[in-house]
Amino acid sequence: MTHYDETSGDEKTIIACNVCSKLHYCEKSFKDTVKCVRCGSRIYKRKKDSAQKTWAFLIAALIFYIPANIYPIMTFSAFGKTRGDTIISGVNAFIKSGLWPLAFIVFTASIFVPLAKIFGLMFILCSIKFKWDLFYKERTKLYFIVEFIGKWSMLDVFLISLLTSIVSLGNIASVTPGPGITYFAFVVILTLFAAMSFDPRLIWDNNNKNER
Repeated sequence: MTHYDETSGDEKTIIACNVCSKLHYCEKSFKDTVKCVRCGSRIYKRKKDSAQKTWAFLIAALIFYIPANIYPIMTFSAFGKTRGDTIISGVNAFIKSGLWPLAFIVFTASIFVPLAKIFGLMFILCSIKFKWDLFYKERTKLYFIVEFIGKWSMLDVFLISLLTSIVSLGNIASVTPGPGITYFAFVVILTLFAAMSFDPRLIWDNNNKNER
């Protein structure tokens, strides 16, 4: 939303703080050094190099996702025998043991959520790259869904930590995190950064050009 200030001869624009949503009536040519009067956060028109940064985080997340699924995510030791489980083998082990709720949690948090975030954001970025002139609201909703489900990505890491603390019977049985959990943690962090670096206003740029 843009207005013309007759007293100063400058165009004014209303910009919301990205942290607390406080509206600010600023000059259209304002600098990114302006801070929110409510929370003190920096206000900006656009996130600088948003698409490029998001692509970089997503590609890095895909790279780390491969060893996260190849290496054991946890190691179970019982009666002198040790077995390492990857994400997929861990899900199968829970299913065979009748622990369907745990299998569902691990599958959702470790497989569905990371891939949904990565490919969901890639879909949005591709639609921006090729300047799709359709589904603006749907793509915006998809971004906020991706941002929301990302908060549950660490559920699997917390589950492994919980199993590690619960299954601790000295030399009889124990559960320890495997190297795969480190790579998976990187995947979670990188996808969170990808969602944070993306500016959803990019989705509407082509629509705004058409309206003008």
